[in-house]
Amino acid sequence: MKLVKQEDLRSGGASKIEELLTRGVDKIYPSKEALEKELFSGKKLKLYQGFDPTGIKLHLGHMVGFRKHRQWQDLGHEVIFLIGDGTGQAGDPTGKKQTREKFFTQEELRANSKDYLSQASKIVRFDGLNPIKILYNSDWLNKLTLVDILNIAQNFSVQQLIERDMFQERLKAGESINLREFLYPLLQGYDSVAMDVDLELGGSDQTFNMLTGRTLMKSMKNKEKFVMTTPLLSDSKGVKIGKSEGNVIGLTDAPNDLFGKIMSLGDDAIIPMFTLLTDVPIEEINKFDLKKDAMSLKKQVASIIITQLHDEASAKSAADSFASTFQKKEIPNKMQEVKAKAGEFLSEVLVKNKILSSKSEWRRLVAGNAIHDLSINKTITDVDLKISQDLTLKIGKKKFIKVILN
Repeated sequence: MKLVKQEDLRSGGASKIEELLTRGVDKIYPSKEALEKELFSGKKLKLYQGFDPTGIKLHLGHMVGFRKHRQWQDLGHEVIFLIGDGTGQAGDPTGKKQTREKFFTQEELRANSKDYLSQASKIVRFDGLNPIKILYNSDWLNKLTLVDILNIAQNFSVQQLIERDMFQERLKAGESINLREFLYPLLQGYDSVAMDVDLELGGSDQTFNMLTGRTLMKSMKNKEKFVMTTPLLSDSKGVKIGKSEGNVIGLTDAPNDLFGKIMSLGDDAIIPMFTLLTDVPIEEINKFDLKKDAMSLKKQVASIIITQLHDEASAKSAADSFASTFQKKEIPNKMQEVKAKAGEFLSEVLVKNKILSSKSEWRRLVAGNAIHDLSINKTITDVDLKISQDLTLKIGKKKFIKVILN
């Protein structure tokens, strides 16, 4: 895509800036008006988003930020893709009701991130015209001295840091707050200082961490830092789609898997997906009738997303495969349901509920490719599969079971 030049701002470029500042944006600090003024002045900003590689998969939730990255990139601004192999060692407490059981080493985090660029490159450019830059925050965080850390810490009070909602929830529940996690926002905040950025981009759940960086930029650099937050992509229960919740829809998932997982989301995820993950005009989205057209709209958004991540042929093939499984009535309207908890072994749940006679039968059926997860149109091949979402199973030729998470 051609970069927008200053002389183009009076025409199509102005509408691109308006879209940048509104669509897929939750809040802008200190204000949209202040950032808009900077952009229309023609100034090119340096901005970044950080990704702590505590997992190996990037998912549709990350895609929201990547699409915003691409907009900044196409407008000619300097965009940094920051891999948090430094902050990841502290452990981000965001959204955690308990202290994490494991803290990662820098080596583990680097290993987890080795495929991040190939996954993100489905949406953003790391080469060619105005490529996104890749940095690792261990390059500066691991070199901080005691005096450096004390100088960062003096800009905050314990009261400020403990006001975080997840810390308040832990205190009420009698859960501990690990000091390692407690210091996390200071490290993320220092990233902005180390890179001397003008703006930080991130999900709305990262607002506290990003505003910490805004505070440090003012005190240590006497510089304004903008913060742009994006909405979280959520499923039908309002639960964030991501690795922490165990409902990952990965950017590199096979087309059939992507289609099935998107179709398994609730109807109230349709509008957010269209808004945050497609270029369908907002005016058109506002006219959608979910009561009448939910199924066709969900197929449409699934096809658009798969086309972005793979190609149009893959999207069509996935849609055809889904239709042959679900719309030709292979699945009965009523089937036995069993309850399960996230993290339980599927084999144990099926044996406990007398769906299967033993784990030996489970292993035999898996080895024979006789257990199919119809919710994502995929044969189960992992004998140690743990349950992370609702499942619709076909066992053998005639047995259909729904596994529902409590």
